[in-house]
Amino acid sequence: MPEVLGSTVDGQTRCVHYRSVLDVVAIKFHCCRAYYPCHLCHEEHADHAAVPWPPEERDVAAVLCGVCRAELTIADYLAIESCPRCGADFNPGCRLHSSLYFAD
Repeated sequence: MPEVLGSTVDGQTRCVHYRSVLDVVAIKFHCCRAYYPCHLCHEEHADHAAVPWPPEERDVAAVLCGVCRAELTIADYLAIESCPRCGADFNPGCRLHSSLYFAD
C-alpha cells in the first residue's frame, strides 16, 4: 500500500490544507515519485521544488484514491469525477490547480 507523506489528518489522504469529504486523492509527484495529499504538503515537507508530470506521461499511475487505495493513471483521473473502483466522489475544485501537478 502506497505511503502518503505530508500533513495528513486521516487514513483517506485528507490533510490540514484540504479536508472536506471530497478531498480523498493523493498525487504522486513527478519530481520525487512520492504521494502527497496536496501541493502545499509537498512544499512544506519535501526538500525540493515540485515538478508537474509532463503530458507524455499521462499513462502513469500517479493518483491514489484515499478511500479504496486504487491507483489511477493521470489520464483516467483527469477524465472522471469519482473513483471507478469504489465510487468515491473527488473534489471538482482540484481541477482549478491541476497545472501544479500535471503540465499541459
